[in-house]
Amino acid sequence: MAEIDLEDMEKYKSIIKEVACEKKVDPALIAAIISRQSRAGKTLNKGWGCTNTFGLMQILITSDRRRHIGTDLWANKEQICKGTIILIDFLLRIKHAHPDWSKEQQLKGGIAAYSAGDGSIHSYETVDSKTPNGDFSNDVIARAQWYKTDGGF
Repeated sequence: MAEIDLEDMEKYKSIIKEVACEKKVDPALIAAIISRQSRAGKTLNKGWGCTNTFGLMQILITSDRRRHIGTDLWANKEQICKGTIILIDFLLRIKHAHPDWSKEQQLKGGIAAYSAGDGSIHSYETVDSKTPNGDFSNDVIARAQWYKTDGGF
């Protein structure tokens, strides 16, 4: 899927790299989340995806904030920055909740938490059990590897 999304992802590459540099996150990881969550925007309807999720990284929006979002703001730096901050927060939560896990396991757990919430991550063996299709972190990691080696991120 990452390869299929590359042409659309190119539109956001400079923003992704800028946010990645500012937040000290691998740009390939941000691109992979965007690819998995919205297929680089292809699955969105005026920025909206599944229930109350908005933007390329599909940030959950509460109903009271819904009316304050312009439909042209779903693919801008602010949205990618917000999604990246949320990702970092989940990565740190999993790191603190599971200090005995390896860095790779913590990364996978943080990615799964981005999708399912950190309250859903109880053990490494079941890390993806509450994520869509039960494969969110594995899929994101595979996409990130592709974007890093073949996608120019």
